[in-house]
Amino acid sequence: MELKSLTNLLSLATRPKPQVGSTPADVVWEENKWKLLHYRPRAEGTKYQTPLLLVPSLINRHYVLDLMPGKSFAESMVQRGFDVFCIDWGTPGDEDRFVTFDDVVDRWLGRAIRVASKMVPHEKVHLLGYCMGGTLTAIHGAVHPERIASMITLAAPIRFNDGSLLSRWTNVKGFDVDVLVDTLGTVPWQLLQSAFHMLRPTLTLSKAVSLLDRAWNDEFLDGFLALETWGNDNVSLPGEFYRRYIKALYQEDGLLAGRFSLAGQRVDLKHITFPTLAVSFEHDNIVPGPSAGVLIEAIGSQVKQHLHLPGGHVGAVVSKHAAKTLWPQLEAFYAAHDAPPKTAEPVVDRAVMEAVAQVLPLREVRAPEATTPKAQHPEVREPRDAASMRVDAGTTKAAPGPLREVRAPETKAPNGPKGAEAAKSKLGELRAAPQAAARDGAAPPKTKPSPPRVAGTGSRTAPKAAVVKRLPAKKPAGKPSPRLAR
Repeated sequence: MELKSLTNLLSLATRPKPQVGSTPADVVWEENKWKLLHYRPRAEGTKYQTPLLLVPSLINRHYVLDLMPGKSFAESMVQRGFDVFCIDWGTPGDEDRFVTFDDVVDRWLGRAIRVASKMVPHEKVHLLGYCMGGTLTAIHGAVHPERIASMITLAAPIRFNDGSLLSRWTNVKGFDVDVLVDTLGTVPWQLLQSAFHMLRPTLTLSKAVSLLDRAWNDEFLDGFLALETWGNDNVSLPGEFYRRYIKALYQEDGLLAGRFSLAGQRVDLKHITFPTLAVSFEHDNIVPGPSAGVLIEAIGSQVKQHLHLPGGHVGAVVSKHAAKTLWPQLEAFYAAHDAPPKTAEPVVDRAVMEAVAQVLPLREVRAPEATTPKAQHPEVREPRDAASMRVDAGTTKAAPGPLREVRAPETKAPNGPKGAEAAKSKLGELRAAPQAAARDGAAPPKTKPSPPRVAGTGSRTAPKAAVVKRLPAKKPAGKPSPRLAR
């Protein structure tokens, strides 16, 4: 074991770099420096109907949620049947110093939500915001909740005046954020990284000791190098975004106080009424547990939960332990609030239709005549003294209408006693004909088969429509017609 550790340590310089952010994905939207990634679904298709949008922090790279095979939250959610999207905020340059907080949270995050939600008929998404990304999703969701099915915030600060080191440093008189932004424009990543290192000055030494103890483990070594790759791949922040983030949130703590606004609209966390889960970690030195958990008390949702787990800010999210403990709970939360299954459309069985066609032969169906407006036929006049009546074909209901006269179909019947006796005699002959033919050995006379019964009527013939005749309009008295005069 010791020889293996020594060999691995000596080969660190030549050891292949770990594959970070390797889950297959396609860029479905790109604007300025940021991109919206769509991870390719599993081969058997998605299991859940609502897409999942991952919102990482702007300070670090997005692939912390897609670290490496086996330790990738995005990969795990894809394998579990989710349709997963993720925002890659990109690398701001000096030209992005004037990108504002509203640009990022209202416009860009809103655009990513709309693009992902358009993939499904109900146009909603699940959100997962990590660290600063969780703060941004909460702010956006309070102002624009209409496309959000549910939200999970992972170690996301909501109360900024919490007595932590970051809160104290940003509130000292010597820290003038205006001078910093006006001087530098884009806040350099070196400044941001040094601040996080100062939170735990012995962190680098602790990592070195852990590396020496477990260098023999190739799996641990690959994960360690992947996490270090991400931890040192920091991103600068646009100056105007950083100015608003520090002054309005860290220094004024305006989010919980209700003094924060987004694109001119007041951010009221009570407007978050969709299901929400806030996750915090016991040993998180960046976002203390109470700072993240207070979101549950501030929102107006009836379905809300605070999950407090052991672990640190990063290790509790992207580790094998997280894959066994945290990730299944996140999946269960999203599954409980997924869209209801689609109602299956009725399927017409062809065999049933053919059987019905044999039992009920096709009949000619005539469409009812459309009522002609009287403006086009002035000779049709409606009575003024009483409502005229019409009979609907095949029914006995009468309804008002412009028709004048309704005559039932005439039937001819035998007249008098002689006609009745003749009818009885004819009926007896018809009944005796088959019996006589059987005695004589002749085939019975062929008779026309009775038509099949019409379903739902109890009759062997379809009901005949009533005969409706229109009476010609009476001509006004006056001069005789020229034709009659001749």
